[in-house]
Amino acid sequence: MPTRHDSDSFGFIIGDLSRLIRAEMERRIAAAGLSVTPGEGRTLLNIARIGAVRQNVLADRMGVEAMTLSGYVDRLEQRRLVSRTVDPADRRAKLVSLTSEAEGVVEELRALGDSLRVDLSRTMRSEEWDALMASLRQIRENLTGMKCKAPAAVDTSE
Repeated sequence: MPTRHDSDSFGFIIGDLSRLIRAEMERRIAAAGLSVTPGEGRTLLNIARIGAVRQNVLADRMGVEAMTLSGYVDRLEQRRLVSRTVDPADRRAKLVSLTSEAEGVVEELRALGDSLRVDLSRTMRSEEWDALMASLRQIRENLTGMKCKAPAAVDTSE
């Protein structure tokens, strides 16, 4: 007999929020007529957040496949919103950076994100929002620590 899962469990709520926020940002990006797709917008915002970065590191941070990110970066580079340069630490690797042309797009994306946050928190007192954000940051830190402490995979093929 299948067990019934609580749709208000932590995992379901976080998953639903992620999906709904992405969908709403997609709608807002389209309505604003920005020259980027939502995936490209996430790429720009992540580069703005962490600075020049290798593509594999960026893909991991964004939770996307390397090939998916490569498509985003290729299109952004064609529109001169990002550039690829040799990584001085390893000349075989490339760093992806924002160009000055990306500044306006990044600011528009940030403004859309800010307006979404205002709309999402409209029914909350600022102290409630601050407490929610502090709790979410703590959960993120806990999960990051778990990832770092994860044991190596065990070979069970014998």
